[in-house]
This record gives sequence, structure tokens and C-alpha cells, in this order.
Amino acid sequence: MEIDLHLSVSRSLKAKRAVLRPIVEGLRSRFRVSVAEVGDQDLWQRAKIGVAVVGGTTSHVEDVMNEIERWIWAQPGIEVLSMDRTWMEDT
Repeated sequence: MEIDLHLSVSRSLKAKRAVLRPIVEGLRSRFRVSVAEVGDQDLWQRAKIGVAVVGGTTSHVEDVMNEIERWIWAQPGIEVLSMDRTWMEDT
């Protein structure tokens, strides 16, 4: 999953990191997923976060991603510009 965010309160890269850190750490600890900032690292008010979810069934992965989406939308101080899901399945 790739999440594109707008951080309107951020006025520097340091301020951006202060907003993103609790989001990234919250996703890791709450949902036990891999998370990283994957784009727009040099922009103050934009961020792209990549989230990797692995599970035994498609329905479990979908449930986790749905919970992640709801959690992200509920975070204060950010605007969600887009959320894209990419699927990789074992064939």
C-alpha cells in the first residue's frame, strides 16, 4: 500500500519528521506491518509512506489494510491525498 499525504502544518523537514514519526511508529506497533517513507523525502509538506502487509489469506490482508486506512484517515494534522494498493500473490 502506498499512502500519499499532505502535511500543511509542516514548515521544515524537521517538522515533517516530527509529524511522520508517530504515524510510522504507530502503524508498525499497532498493525505489525513494515512501514517506510518511500517518496517526497525532500519536500516539507508532502510524504509518501509504503506499507507492506503479509498474511496467510487474502481476506486477512484486506482486513488489515482496511484497518490501516481507517486509522490513517483519523490522524490529525494530515490530509490523505491518495491510497493505492498493489497486490503480490504467490503463484
